[in-house]
Amino acid sequence: MMSRLIGDMQRHRRTLSTTVVEETIAAAATLVSKWHPDDHHSSLFLHASSPEADHFLRAAADLHRAMLFFASDPTNAHNGHGLVQAHHLLDTAMRRLQLELPRLLAPPPAGSRDRLRALADTMMSAGYGKECISTFKEHRRAALAATLRRQHTTVQVQLSKLTWEQVDDNIQSWLAAARIAFSSVFPAEKELCDTVFAGDASVGDAVFEDVANNQAANLLDVAEAAVARARRAPERLFRVLDVHDALTEILPEIMSVFGDRSEVAKRGCSALFKAGEAARGALANLEVAIEKEPSKATVAGGGVHPLTRYVMNYLVFLADYEGALDRINQQQGSPERSWSIGWLVQVLMRKIEAKAGSYREAALRHLFMANNTHYVARKVAKIPSLGDDDGEAQDAARRHVEAYVRAAWGKVLKAIAAADGVEVEEAVMQAVAKQEKWVAADEEMGQVLRAAATAAVVPKYRMLYRRHGATLRLTPGDVNAIIAALFGGIIATPSSC
Repeated sequence: MMSRLIGDMQRHRRTLSTTVVEETIAAAATLVSKWHPDDHHSSLFLHASSPEADHFLRAAADLHRAMLFFASDPTNAHNGHGLVQAHHLLDTAMRRLQLELPRLLAPPPAGSRDRLRALADTMMSAGYGKECISTFKEHRRAALAATLRRQHTTVQVQLSKLTWEQVDDNIQSWLAAARIAFSSVFPAEKELCDTVFAGDASVGDAVFEDVANNQAANLLDVAEAAVARARRAPERLFRVLDVHDALTEILPEIMSVFGDRSEVAKRGCSALFKAGEAARGALANLEVAIEKEPSKATVAGGGVHPLTRYVMNYLVFLADYEGALDRINQQQGSPERSWSIGWLVQVLMRKIEAKAGSYREAALRHLFMANNTHYVARKVAKIPSLGDDDGEAQDAARRHVEAYVRAAWGKVLKAIAAADGVEVEEAVMQAVAKQEKWVAADEEMGQVLRAAATAAVVPKYRMLYRRHGATLRLTPGDVNAIIAALFGGIIATPSSC
C-alpha cells in the first residue's frame, strides 16, 4: 500500500515537472520563432529592446536545461519527443546568436561587450562553444587585419622584391604602425577576448592567439626583412637603428599582451637581436671604410677633406641614436667590442693624419691638419656625449696652426732676424704667392690663421722697419694688409704703421 502511494507521488512529480518544462519550451518556441535566423534584416541586440534580448538568452538556456531534463529518463517515449523538439529549438536559437555575434563585433557598438559576454556564455554553456569561437575568430581576424592595413598598407608586401628606397619608405610607415599596433591595437584585442570569454581564461588566451599571432608575426616580418635588406651598409644604419628603437619600445608591450614565453615574444626578441647585430655590422663596415678610403689626391689648398665632412656629419646624426648604441653594446650575447662615436672620431683622425702625408709642402700639410681638426672640433661640439673632446680637438687645431705659421713664414722670420731687407721682402712676396690659393675651413678658421700669421710676422717686421725703413719698400701696414687678404680675408688699404 505504502509503495503504491510513493510510486503515485513520483509519477505525479514527473508529470508536473514535464508540464513545466513543456510550457517553458512553448514560451521559448514563440521567442525563437520571432527571431528566426532566416530573418537577416533585423538584429536582436541592435534593434530589439534590451529586455527582449535578455529573454531570448534565458530562453536559450531554458531549452538547454529542457534537453538535459528529457535526456535524464530516456526510457520515457514522451521524453524522446520533447528532447528532439528542445534540441531543434536550441539549434535554431544558436544559429540566431551565431548570426548576431558578427553584428556585435564589427564594429562593437557602445555597451556591446556585456552583450557579447552574455551571448558567448550562453553559446558555450549550451554546447555551442565551437561555433561561437569559430565565428568570433573569423570576424576578429578580418577586423584586426583591416585595422592594421589602415595603419600600414604594405604589411603583406614582400620586401625582398622592393628597392632599398621603397623599403625605406615602407619602414617609415611601419615604425608608426608597429608602435600603435603593439601599444593599443593588440592590447585592445586582448581585452576584448578576455572580456567575451571571461568564463574561461584559457579559452580567451587561445582565441586571442589565433586572432592576433599571425598579424603580429607579419609586423615583425617587416622589421626582420628590412634589417636583412640593409645588409650592414653604413648608409642604412640609421633606419636599422630606427627599427631597433621601435622594437625596444614595443617589446615590453609584446611581453605583457602575448606573454613572455609566446612565439610572438620570441620573434620580437629575435628581431631586436638581429637589428643590433646589423647595427654593429654597419659600424664595423664604417670603420673599415674610413680606414681603407682609397683616394690618393690631396685636397686643393689644404681644405677640409670630403671624408672628414662625410664622417663627421654622419656621426653628428648618429649622436641622436646614442641611447640605441648603448643598448646594443649592452645587448646580451654581444661581443666585447663596444662601439662609440668617440672611437670613430679617432679612426677618422688617424686616417686624416695619414692623408696629410701626401702634401709635400710642410706648411700646407699643417694647414690641412688645422682645417680638418678644426672642422672635427666644431662637429664634436654638437655631440653631448663627447664632453670636452671638442676642446681637445681645438687644442690640436691650434697646435697645427702654430706649426703652419712656423713652416709658412719661417723664411720671412729668419730674414728679419738677419736684418736683410731685400731678402725679407722677397720672402714675404714668396710666402704670399705660395698661399694665395690656400683655403681655410671656414671664416672662423680664416681669422685664426690670419691672426696667428700677423702676430708672428708684423711686430718683428715693424721693429726691422724702424731700423731699416729707408731700404724697405713694404711698410708694416703693407705686410699687415697682405696677410689680412689671405684665406678669403678682406683686402685692406695699407697703412704706414
